[in-house]
Amino acid sequence: MSLHVLSQNVSVQQVFVLNEGYFDYTNNQIGEPVTLGVYDPNSQTYQVLDTIIGARFASDMLVDDNYLYVAADNKLYKYNKNTYNLISSQQINGIRNLAIWNDKIIVTRGDYDNVTYAPILYNSYLQVYNKNDLSFYLEFDTVNGPKWSTQNLLVKDNNLYVAINNAYEWGNYKGIIGVVDLNSFSYTTEIDLGANGINPDNMMIKGDYVYTVNNKDWSGSSISKVDLLSNTHVTTNLALVSTGCGTSCLRDDKINYQLSGDVSVYEWDVNSTPSTGSALPLNNNFYELAFDNVNNLLYASTTDYFSYGNVNIYDANNILIHSFSTGVSPGRIVFDNVTSSSPVSCAISAPTNLSVTNIIQNRATINWDNMNSSTSQLPVAHYVNAGNYYYN
Repeated sequence: MSLHVLSQNVSVQQVFVLNEGYFDYTNNQIGEPVTLGVYDPNSQTYQVLDTIIGARFASDMLVDDNYLYVAADNKLYKYNKNTYNLISSQQINGIRNLAIWNDKIIVTRGDYDNVTYAPILYNSYLQVYNKNDLSFYLEFDTVNGPKWSTQNLLVKDNNLYVAINNAYEWGNYKGIIGVVDLNSFSYTTEIDLGANGINPDNMMIKGDYVYTVNNKDWSGSSISKVDLLSNTHVTTNLALVSTGCGTSCLRDDKINYQLSGDVSVYEWDVNSTPSTGSALPLNNNFYELAFDNVNNLLYASTTDYFSYGNVNIYDANNILIHSFSTGVSPGRIVFDNVTSSSPVSCAISAPTNLSVTNIIQNRATINWDNMNSSTSQLPVAHYVNAGNYYYN
């Protein structure tokens, strides 16, 4: 008798790059437009998919199912990730970052007036739209939701965690994580990161912990580790740091970060939470860091903010293995991971109460070839836990 298992393999099909372009705020002119591009890791080729006309900048991008969502200036765009066709768009003033939950797309908001440099005040800094057609669904006002501008956000276990940093009001930065129960769409609580956790710039999740990299008042940086089970946190000030963080990403059990204007990259262990990071052999001023956890590769972009953009790819040993040119200011890099199945077979005997352990870790389709078995009918499989199946 043979046991056939369909093993699921994850691969990176394509890598989307959102280039923020260059906007001359002094003359109120677009110097280089916002562009959307895609990199094929198999052929190592890059192509421009769309030029977003009229956008002064871009702020976020994510892949969900067969679609790609882009936040650029004051609009949300939805593309087919396979044909690259633009499907729809929605005007959302102050749109910043995006998150998906079921059939909803959640949007953070914040902006400033480029003439007065004062923050633009909104009635809501957190809105929800229907993923299908990008139509408005609901919003949290400043009474029953965040009171200041919001930025990064993420979803875990039907809860939304949103960073409230009030980033557009100099000298009045906040350090708060708002929590939303997505089943009821109720704003349940806020986690105050304290005086050393103000101005969270990036937000990452691993297990039951959220990590924020905080720019404080740009005179130093810190990292907050938030326990999602207890809503408690520990904030670590990064020693010998006199500026904010330029870019960061989670790379396995380490947060890779670079200080603003620096050419060194450091790694910070999320388990030992040291007071300073360890330097990595990456000597360049990067604009965006993104980790390909399928192939264990680090993508790091560079730019002069007005004439060119480039993405370097580093292996697990931080050795440069490839680079490619992009548009100006490649600020978001997103991996389109796809799952495929391949058959795995092994010959085994089939006694009663057979226990097959560690055939596959999580998900499998199992077919029995009973031709060489003495049993007269197909056994019934009972799933017990990951990797354990019992047959009677």
